[in-house]
Amino acid sequence: MKQNWKIKPVLSTLIDICFSHIQVTKEKSFPKSMNETNHSQVTEFVLLGLSSSQELQPFLFLIFSLLYLAILLGNFLIILTVTSDSRLHTPMYFLLANLSLIDICVASFATPKMIADFLVEHKTISFNACLAQIFFVHLFTGSEMVILVSMAYDRYVAICKPLHYMTIMSRRVCIILVLISWCVGFIHTTSQLAFTVNLPFCGPNQVDSFFCDLPLVTKLACIDTYVVSLLIVADSGFLSLSSFLLLVLSYTVILITVRSRSSASMAKARSTLTAHITVVTLFFGPCIFIYVWPFSSYSVDKVLAVFYTIFTPILNPVIYTLRNKEMKAAMSKLRSRYLKSGQVLQS
Repeated sequence: MKQNWKIKPVLSTLIDICFSHIQVTKEKSFPKSMNETNHSQVTEFVLLGLSSSQELQPFLFLIFSLLYLAILLGNFLIILTVTSDSRLHTPMYFLLANLSLIDICVASFATPKMIADFLVEHKTISFNACLAQIFFVHLFTGSEMVILVSMAYDRYVAICKPLHYMTIMSRRVCIILVLISWCVGFIHTTSQLAFTVNLPFCGPNQVDSFFCDLPLVTKLACIDTYVVSLLIVADSGFLSLSSFLLLVLSYTVILITVRSRSSASMAKARSTLTAHITVVTLFFGPCIFIYVWPFSSYSVDKVLAVFYTIFTPILNPVIYTLRNKEMKAAMSKLRSRYLKSGQVLQS
């Protein structure tokens, strides 16, 4: 019994030594900031913006304010024209109006914040607002990709199967296509956000862009994000490339069909196709380059991000209205109607 009482203090001492060794090993393996806190330790990110030059800030503020105003006016004008003119109540213009709505959303998730940041020296964004930007950019861009594929399918049916066009592209089918585009965008952005929301952020918090771009934010995590970055690129790359390949296939079949015919209707089809192909190239080029091309630098990515978030939404209404006689006629009619109503109110 005496020996047992002597052994117990020895065992107790050994156990204390073992636990202290485990604790030291744990603290060496994981920084204290990662053990005791989670990603909420970084409560905000610093956006480096487009340029660090303070002299350029007022000029950039003016330029991007005008561009954003043009985006809103141009796309709202398309939506108003399509909804107010009964002759434009067709599947093609229904999808075009939804594209304009998505373009407004794409331009609005980050541009107002960027414009406001031109007036302040310290550009910050909260952690939750940063996650919100990541959520919305992938929601809207994913939806736009599917809408562009739907518009290509609409042109394929109109040109290759004209006798069955109204049967195939019924109002119900058009609504389903729009709902699918939003569902795909939601699934895509949810999968992307799942890679980021649980990452520990405890160190640097500077994002070299004017909004929280997912690859840039992921690189700021306190752990090795090589696998996560690969999953992000694979997810976005799969959606971008698959949508782009579907578009290329659709337009190739359409162009072959158009080439074999030489009527007035085919001339109109060629004009419409030129507008569609231009928009597809302008939108998918930067997206594929950013998420698929592995050797692009941050400065190049920043320029391309400006392109698909600002210049593409402003070019879409220009391309679809300048090359479309029906849209120009409907807009002229809409302008005449509002001018007449304004004259009646004044009198």
